[in-house]
Amino acid sequence: MATEKVGIYRKYHGPIPTDRKGKPLPRNKWPQKRTFRWAVRWFGSEGKRYSKSFKTRKEARRYANKKQQKVQQGKSDRPKSITFVNFVTEHEEVMLHQVARGTIRDQMRALRMFMNHVGESMLLQNIKPRHAESYIAARLRSGVKVGTANKDIRTLRRIFNLAIEPRGYLPEEANPFRKMKQRKISTKPIRYVSAKEFQALCKATDNFWWNVFLAVAYTSGARTG
Repeated sequence: MATEKVGIYRKYHGPIPTDRKGKPLPRNKWPQKRTFRWAVRWFGSEGKRYSKSFKTRKEARRYANKKQQKVQQGKSDRPKSITFVNFVTEHEEVMLHQVARGTIRDQMRALRMFMNHVGESMLLQNIKPRHAESYIAARLRSGVKVGTANKDIRTLRRIFNLAIEPRGYLPEEANPFRKMKQRKISTKPIRYVSAKEFQALCKATDNFWWNVFLAVAYTSGARTG
């Protein structure tokens, strides 16, 4: 029967140690004579048992504490494996009637371009931040505007968040675009006027204020006359 308790156990390796007479040692003496790693074990929502091993007890304890919280929240199952191409197909089917046509068109464009970059047979859980970084760099090298690349970052970040929750294909904080910052859009260079243009500007400005003066003077005279 499945339990919500996350346990930590020794996971032994190699042959059972023996005494001088070749007799197997009792289990309580194995820790001093037999190599082992620390294993964290827990059960999923359907009773399937999972485990993960660590070199030290401290590492195992830290992982077990995090896993215990997920077990209590009903998130103890390991992410399901799916290839990128199957995820793209599924995403289009699921989102088709949930968002506007323009939105799904933008999402599918970004997904397919990213899939072409990393390969359609890539498992979704194997896509790392370095793949996201490489993709955006390739987009910018191809000549797209920084604003377009930033839109791809925002779009793909939202989609991969859906892969975490509610679809369960990625563990929490495994979004490859999660920490990617949007690229800065450079401002237009300052244009400096030439000496000739500056003189023309000053002349035009002087004429303008002279005309204003004449207009004010004429209006004042008309009122007093």
